[in-house]
Amino acid sequence: MSSHPETGEDCAVASNENTDRLLRAVLRDVLALDEGRVAGFTSQSGLFGHLPELDSMAVASLLTELEDRFAIIIEDDEIDGEMLETYGALLAFIEAKQSR
Repeated sequence: MSSHPETGEDCAVASNENTDRLLRAVLRDVLALDEGRVAGFTSQSGLFGHLPELDSMAVASLLTELEDRFAIIIEDDEIDGEMLETYGALLAFIEAKQSR
């Protein structure tokens, strides 16, 4: 595994932290969530069905914004309840899409 040139961190760790930071920004922006609320998300924090702001209309906006900001394509058959169930599940989904 390679190291980040400036910090000596593993590139994978730096990449995961960047993905986490960007995902939190997307959720904050699309759902108009408070910065502190988003910062408090853990891998087990519920999303769809737990956040009133994340209704079916917001899901479409969220998916579009995820595609734009992460430069990924989310196919219709990849969208399911598990992907949006928790913050950790959504983060893992994005990280998997980026590694393809």
